[in-house]
Amino acid sequence: MHRVGEKPAVLVVDDAQDNIVFLNEVLKEEYNVRVATNGKRALEVAHRTLPDIILMDIVMPIMNGYEACRRIKKSEALKDIPVLFLTVKSYDEDEKKGFDLGAADYIVKPVNPSILKARVSTHLELKRSRDILKDQNQFLEEEVRRRIKEISTVQEASIMAMASLAEMRDDETGSHLKRVRFYIKELAEYMGKMKEYRDVLTPERIRLIVLSSPLHDIGKIGIPDEILLKPGPLSSEEYEFMKKHTILGGNAIESAERLIGDARTFLSCTREIAYYHHEKWDGSGYPLGLSGEDIPLPARLMAVVDAYDALTSRRVYKDAVPHEKAVAVIKEDSGKHFDPNVVHAFLKLQKEFKEISKKYKNPLLQKGINFGGPAHGVRGNFREGVNNQCGTSPRKK
Repeated sequence: MHRVGEKPAVLVVDDAQDNIVFLNEVLKEEYNVRVATNGKRALEVAHRTLPDIILMDIVMPIMNGYEACRRIKKSEALKDIPVLFLTVKSYDEDEKKGFDLGAADYIVKPVNPSILKARVSTHLELKRSRDILKDQNQFLEEEVRRRIKEISTVQEASIMAMASLAEMRDDETGSHLKRVRFYIKELAEYMGKMKEYRDVLTPERIRLIVLSSPLHDIGKIGIPDEILLKPGPLSSEEYEFMKKHTILGGNAIESAERLIGDARTFLSCTREIAYYHHEKWDGSGYPLGLSGEDIPLPARLMAVVDAYDALTSRRVYKDAVPHEKAVAVIKEDSGKHFDPNVVHAFLKLQKEFKEISKKYKNPLLQKGINFGGPAHGVRGNFREGVNNQCGTSPRKK
């Protein structure tokens, strides 16, 4: 391709020397003319230095014009170069064959110099327009990608800010939110490779689940401090009020969905997680007592993630249990509180969960420093006996 200020490059392909001389004389003042005597040689010349346009005879030795054109149009580097066929006779079937192969035009021999110049100029101008359009499209695509990335960054920052606001009265906001995101990402990606979930847990769906996960307890903003920060046992009435954080969060997100007017945003996934992550596989959870696959899959993933993090994290009312103990509790509740398929994936990912838990532990909490109230939102996830044993019970009076 020629640079700005240079003559456009024309590749003339013809096995007749007199034709080459004639075409060169006609074009040399306005164009940089290169020559080849057969299709094979034309491909070599074109690949070495890209021409702006190719004028090609059809009947040539070694490789004819049709075959050369076919190969040019299959080449990623050459496919956008216009090919104009030069022919003594032009029959409809020949022209159709050439156009089917990607030729831009036919010029009948003997060539009229004025017509040749006009055709070459026209196709070069068309090519320039296509190149400009292509460059503009590439620029727009890059700009769209940049804007999407920018919006995603702002969106993610906003989500983390809202999630931090909901969690700020708890023990370890930042570390907890990071762990939740990494846990659920591992689970969703593993299950996305399983045949029965391949069409459900697509890469885009997984992205939305991970993006939404920090907002699972957004409804805790609506829980009074005297309940959320209470260091002692919750009364039955307080515990029932505590459970409303799922409804408060879900309703708030649903209102945002209506405001946007598009239920296909990440908000729909966020709503499912906020509403239903305390539902249980056997129907004994809240707020609606859903069971089995009536519980949205993102919420079933979050149920296991939330349980594991609650068990392995220190709270003011309990110590963290070892990873192995947490795994045993979740495994025992498979098919009761948790989706068996999610638990199966969790058990396959024990090493990854343990590494995430260790990597994102809050160092202040590990030293016994507390700077917030207990995470009441995670209570009530397990059977009362297991709760008492592991220190994650609702602590009702």
